Amino acid sequence: MVEFARQVEIEEKKSKFLGYLLQCKDVREVSDALAGLRAMHKKATHICYAYSLKSPFLEKAVDDGEPGGTAGRPILSVIQKKGASDVCVFVVRYFGGIKLGAGGLVRAYTKVTSQVLG
Repeated sequence: MVEFARQVEIEEKKSKFLGYLLQCKDVREVSDALAGLRAMHKKATHICYAYSLKSPFLEKAVDDGEPGGTAGRPILSVIQKKGASDVCVFVVRYFGGIKLGAGGLVRAYTKVTSQVLG
């Protein structure tokens, strides 16, 4: 099982957002962690993530079914603003029945990422 450096949870309009911080050096570690989270959170609506690796330099943002640009990109943006590298932030979302809209999603994913990065 993958060990996460930090975990946080926030709630927005009955949706739960669980943030996980992974210290990683390569894409394989990201894939292993994602597989572990999918197994652990089988009923989650979305598992969005973004990572920034230093060597070789590689960044990726994944919305996992959320409207384009409302999840992965905000996660990556916070990683970049904090100057973090060799990290991946995963955000597991359990839909609470109330739509947040694009702005609400961006705010929620940004908030949980900021908290998990400290």
